[in-house]
Amino acid sequence: MLPDLGLGGLLGVATGYAVKAVGRVALIVIGLSFLLVQLLSHYGVITVDWLRLQSLTEPWFREGREGFGAWVSRVLLANVPFAGAFVVGFLLGLRLR
Repeated sequence: MLPDLGLGGLLGVATGYAVKAVGRVALIVIGLSFLLVQLLSHYGVITVDWLRLQSLTEPWFREGREGFGAWVSRVLLANVPFAGAFVVGFLLGLRLR
């Protein structure tokens, strides 16, 4: 049980740190892309039908949310000591600078 706890914690810290770093870059890219679209829309270069975009993407988000919850519960209940250590490590990894 101790190796599961140690490995789970170590992998959790590494994953949390990686998610934090990649997430930061992804948010910057998404934010800059949104600003570019808004700027082009403001100057009349493009027109954006936001209601149509919402109707196209809404089913993806709904399906993803439902599928993700089932996946997380299945993964976390598969190996409880490893998963518990992983979650704690993941949260610590998110807190690292």
